[in-house]
Amino acid sequence: MPSGDQSIELGRQKARPGRRSAGAYPLLVGVVTLLLVTNAVTGLALYFAPEINGLLREDNTTLFTAYEQRITELRLEVDRLHSRQYAQMGDMNLQMHELVQQQEVLSEQHEYVRALTEMAREMGVGRQDGTADTMTTGSVAAQPQAFAGDTALLAETLVSMQEETRMALVSLSDAATLSTNEIVSGLRGIGIEPELTADGVGGPFIPADGEPGSIIDEANAVADALARYQSARRALLNAPIQPPLDGTATITSTFGNRTDPFLKRAAFHSGIDFRAATGTPVIAAASGTVSFAANNGGYGKMVEIDHGNGLTTRYAHMSQIGVSVGQTIAGGQQLGLAGSTGRSTGPHVHFEVRKAGSAIDPSRFIAAGRTLAAYLQ
Repeated sequence: MPSGDQSIELGRQKARPGRRSAGAYPLLVGVVTLLLVTNAVTGLALYFAPEINGLLREDNTTLFTAYEQRITELRLEVDRLHSRQYAQMGDMNLQMHELVQQQEVLSEQHEYVRALTEMAREMGVGRQDGTADTMTTGSVAAQPQAFAGDTALLAETLVSMQEETRMALVSLSDAATLSTNEIVSGLRGIGIEPELTADGVGGPFIPADGEPGSIIDEANAVADALARYQSARRALLNAPIQPPLDGTATITSTFGNRTDPFLKRAAFHSGIDFRAATGTPVIAAASGTVSFAANNGGYGKMVEIDHGNGLTTRYAHMSQIGVSVGQTIAGGQQLGLAGSTGRSTGPHVHFEVRKAGSAIDPSRFIAAGRTLAAYLQ
């Protein structure tokens, strides 16, 4: 068994390793701390080193430059798309503006056409199916926004309106020309050559700004045709082609040589006799001016009308005269009443047509009147 001194020595030996362990731990902590501090200092040195710092900044600048360049490219693309959109919208707006202006001009032209159509109707010229009265005007101008999304539809509508108008104008021009030709032909058959002047037609002037053959050209052609028709119809109204009695009247004696009813020998009859009861209205064969209205020997009570161009008509054996010298007469207007005054065997109307003072056959005029009766209405 160890003595006391030995026990103390053994305890000291056991205690020494513990002291060594306790002294090693602070050393280890110090070493680790030193390493960490060294690494931090080294990192900071590296970061703030001019070469490394420049490299890092260069990398960041490159990234930022690329990013900014991409943003710039995107902005340019957006601007380009906007510019294209604005350009397209500008083109569309320009097209719409031009089309609306064209439609406004077309509407003005339609008003001119309507005036011509109304004039033709008043003259008795026009299509029987009424096509000229159904032209579309103003619908596009009134609501152009309805076509704002489709300029092609607006353009097509305008073309359709132009074609419709042109067809109506061609129809009017043809109708007026055919009517004029028929009247002129009928008048020439009785020795009347009408002067076809260009007066009596009006309306607003619209300058032609289109291509040859435009609506205005067609409208001007219609205006000329209507002017010719009006001149022909005026000549017709002054031509003594209506019989002196309304309705169907029986001819009792024709124009030319005949047996005189009183002397019973050959004699020249200067007119046509129509059977008529006393008091039957006697009417004018055409418009004109009363040049005589009184008793005239064998004619009895007689009215004479001057129709111009050297043409006059006489209405004899009347029982009563209802007009006076100098009075303006319209065709078909009542002049007086039939009777049997003067050299007459009974109630009737003696009707004469004279040219330059010489009697001519009235039957040709009456026949022409039957052919051209539609134009006398």
